[in-house]
Amino acid sequence: MDIGNLLARDRVGKTFLTLLALFAVVVSTLNLLVPEASALHVSTFTVTVAGKYLCYALLALAVDLVWGYCGILSLGHGAFFALGGYAMGMYMMRQIGERGVYGNALLPDFMVFLNWKELPWYWLGFDHFWFASMMVLLVPGLLACVFGWLAFRSRVTGVYLSIITQALTYAFMLAFFRNEMGFGGNNGLTDFKDILGFNLQKDGTRVAIFLLSALFLGLGYVTSRFVVESKMGRVVTAVRDAESRTRFIGYKVEHFKLWIFVFSAILAGIAGALYVPQVGIINPSEFSPLNSLELVIWVAVGGRGTLYGAVLGAILVNYAKTVFTGILPEVWLFALGGLFVAVTLFMPDGLVGVARRLRLGGVR
Repeated sequence: MDIGNLLARDRVGKTFLTLLALFAVVVSTLNLLVPEASALHVSTFTVTVAGKYLCYALLALAVDLVWGYCGILSLGHGAFFALGGYAMGMYMMRQIGERGVYGNALLPDFMVFLNWKELPWYWLGFDHFWFASMMVLLVPGLLACVFGWLAFRSRVTGVYLSIITQALTYAFMLAFFRNEMGFGGNNGLTDFKDILGFNLQKDGTRVAIFLLSALFLGLGYVTSRFVVESKMGRVVTAVRDAESRTRFIGYKVEHFKLWIFVFSAILAGIAGALYVPQVGIINPSEFSPLNSLELVIWVAVGGRGTLYGAVLGAILVNYAKTVFTGILPEVWLFALGGLFVAVTLFMPDGLVGVARRLRLGGVR
């Protein structure tokens, strides 16, 4: 399938990619080239927040792939996101070296504090960026492969699968909270200094990571669109609409479920790896089941089964979260729950569905 022809047919997707590119260029330009005294200047803090939103959008895209197109309501994608983040965080912790509080060239500060004598075997190799990048893809993908193979082979579906995925991320949260796991306990990994030799506090580095977030979101969208429009993607959609009938036709349903689940987990891991250098910390709270529930709300608000709707929902809900947690932090969770109920009752197709009905109504 030709990518050019695919995007030519996907007019909304082409518009989304154009707006994403313009947004990335404009924000970067206004940060680096416009003086701080100017009203048009975009602060580095704003660039970082925007980059975080783009990472969330890529994560929502991953959830939409399995939920919107395969019918798998995963409540555990926060685990894949966090594992990708930890892989990148481990690399940046190894880069600190003697600049840490305790000046130990080999052990991170938290290990020195806990009297660890040597680096655990699973930290070996993370002093190399290429190895950490490989782990960002491999660890979430391998976990999804093992979990998916066991679950789909046993024909676990529906709410039972959702509960198991939620239990998975909760188990990881409890495990990573333990100091003896060697991932920093409840404090997690933080105090990063640089990445690939570039100071993380420099404006140029922040903008570069923001641009990478935009780039990977665009690539994630194009790749996901290619996947869902391919023959395999259409079989996945058939599994969503009529799993038993698809199985009776002769397709190995569990195989199609597995590969889309693994691909989605890898996208989530990439989102986590881009997220950590921008926020400066990764801790077990990222495994919280509440985070995975929020992902579902993002996709539902934007409109599942569209890809761009998931991106829209992630950005809008997180922007609202930023605003309202500053004004009325104690009511945000109630507002989020009310939003999900409202979308379920009145906008089952999300904002994209509302826009589509308004457009068709205008045509009539």
